[in-house]
Amino acid sequence: MLRRLAEYALDINALSRLSRSVAKAIGGNLHGPLTRFHLALLSNATTDLVVPALVASAARYGVALSVAPAPFGMTVQAAMDPTASIWSPLPDGVLVQLDYRAFFGDLAWDDAPEERVETALAQLDQIISPFKEAGVAVFLQSLAVPPQRFLGSADMAHASSLAAMIRQFNGRLARDVIGAGVYLVDIETLAAEFGLSHWFSSQQWFLARLPFAQDAVPAYADRVARVIGAVRGRSRKVLVLDLDNTLWGGVIGDDGIKGIRLGQGDPVGEAHLEVQKAAAELRNRGILLAISSKNDDNVAMEAIRKHPDMVLMDTDFAATAINWSDKASNIEQLAKELSLGLDSFVFMDDNPAERAQVRTALPDVAVLELPKDAGHYADLLRSCGLFEATSLLQEDRQRADQYRANADREKLKLQSRDISSFLESLDMSASFTCDPEADWSRFTQLINKSNQFNLTTRRYTESDILQFVRTPRTLALQVRLKDRFGDNGMISAIMCRPEVDIWHIETWVMSCRVLGRRVEAAVLNALVEEARKAQVRTLRGVFIASGRNDMVREHYLRLGFRPVEQSPDQTSWEIDVATYVPLPVPIRCDAREA
Repeated sequence: MLRRLAEYALDINALSRLSRSVAKAIGGNLHGPLTRFHLALLSNATTDLVVPALVASAARYGVALSVAPAPFGMTVQAAMDPTASIWSPLPDGVLVQLDYRAFFGDLAWDDAPEERVETALAQLDQIISPFKEAGVAVFLQSLAVPPQRFLGSADMAHASSLAAMIRQFNGRLARDVIGAGVYLVDIETLAAEFGLSHWFSSQQWFLARLPFAQDAVPAYADRVARVIGAVRGRSRKVLVLDLDNTLWGGVIGDDGIKGIRLGQGDPVGEAHLEVQKAAAELRNRGILLAISSKNDDNVAMEAIRKHPDMVLMDTDFAATAINWSDKASNIEQLAKELSLGLDSFVFMDDNPAERAQVRTALPDVAVLELPKDAGHYADLLRSCGLFEATSLLQEDRQRADQYRANADREKLKLQSRDISSFLESLDMSASFTCDPEADWSRFTQLINKSNQFNLTTRRYTESDILQFVRTPRTLALQVRLKDRFGDNGMISAIMCRPEVDIWHIETWVMSCRVLGRRVEAAVLNALVEEARKAQVRTLRGVFIASGRNDMVREHYLRLGFRPVEQSPDQTSWEIDVATYVPLPVPIRCDAREA
């Protein structure tokens, strides 16, 4: 319910009221769709209005946020002092909410601009270093450029102007500072979207030390919240599209291929063409596309394949549900087909009745509220924030193709005589690495985005992971899988922490795309082999119920572990390393990296 309420466009007063409800939920035994996140807040300005807006807005992106602001004017002191209130409890992340005044004061000009920018970056590094060392996620803001210009239009030609120094600072921030465990909140672009003359209010700065106008607080809080949600793996993964009057203008069943409006030279056709371009952009960065349409399947697919102005081809869709069933039932079927939770889905449909039906039947699905004019559809899709990314990995760009390949595997499965012959015919090979110098970005992403095949649902920042892998005697195992249809990429992540001669399996996640292929048995074989090298005698795993991971409740039992402690929501399991006999698997596991 909190997440549902947060989806409305709320003003600052409504956000404040909603934040109190979120705080009560956090104080209770919070379960369900919201993930906890404790945020420290450092600012050179007043934060009283921002804190409740952040808490309420974070619920929109699946996060139950609590915020600990540092005392006013104590930014550096609070960062450097481990006894300061923002350090207890240890935060999951810190938002460094500093605007241009914190780094450049009231300067309009500086004769040594490069030195000034270096000084500003050194000042920032002093603030964030203690948090990076502690494994705390750091959220940094780009600086909005004030609209006033010392030389007027000529400011752009001089590196010594305040505007030029701020832009140089922002460029260095994105290029040199943002990285593992350090994330960018793009306030420069947000302020430009809002309008610089409206974003900045000198009067409110002088009266109350507000870094931007009070009216901008909801937009600011939303921009920060969506990045926190992305770090916690709460960004959406699937865009479900209607066809008629969404991907094209008109009704294909009535108007035919030549009658629908799509393409250049027609304002309605161009608007729908832009929607397709926006959806294609999302697919190219790893978002899955699907169709839910009340139509005849053959007629609709013929239009997709044959209309000369279609940007999206049939192969761009990971799954389709084109029939006369209700949209909610279709989305549920798509979720099963893709092995993803409903909270991964965004639904886009021009029909308000269809949107209302999906909202009522499937509250976990995010439904875009479209205006009447299709000319706004593409802008809304690009700016909704539901697909926020903190990075763009090569595996992200390959994800849509991997799901298409998965559909081909399912076709082969139907043609196989039995499951054993099907698995053998896949010609699978797995590779494992526990190299501390490996790239851990995808590893972190996989853990934070996995909800169903996730034994503990613990979340980590990339800084947490890097700190973990560099700790002696720990094991962080990356698992990749290939088969005859292509490279599945990294499909499993395991983290083990030592205690004398026991390895505690703190995290074990796996992509649902590879369920039913005996991958978990191959992983356990590799895990035991690593345990023997490390002279570990016992592997101990735990299942912690999250409400979304019931599919792995008996995971350890199926692999031969024995239960040692049990409660309704948590069970601990053990297996003896010395007596373990490798499980038979239809996977080659001979590619191993130290």
